[in-house]
Amino acid sequence: MKIALLFLFLLLMPVVLAEIDFDQELTDEEEEQFDAILAPVMKIYSFIRYAATVIGVLMLVFAGITFVTAGGEMAKKEKAKNIATGVIIGLIVIWVAPLIVKYVFG
Repeated sequence: MKIALLFLFLLLMPVVLAEIDFDQELTDEEEEQFDAILAPVMKIYSFIRYAATVIGVLMLVFAGITFVTAGGEMAKKEKAKNIATGVIIGLIVIWVAPLIVKYVFG
């Protein structure tokens, strides 16, 4: 049954032959349209990045307080270290990702 469905899917799937010339430059009008579409997306991305940074700083404060008040409890200290490590890695990813994308595609 599975083979029959797969065969029907492949047999009935329309063939698409599309070709795009990626070396073609955009016109000024196309660039303006692209910028108009991209502007709200970048505003949302910036908001999320700054909100994540604020939350990350608060989590670092929480991890620090947890570490300081842990006393002799190694489980709490380990939990605080894991929180701090995760937050720092997350913040690095959030702030470095645009630079990597710009380097790779720019």
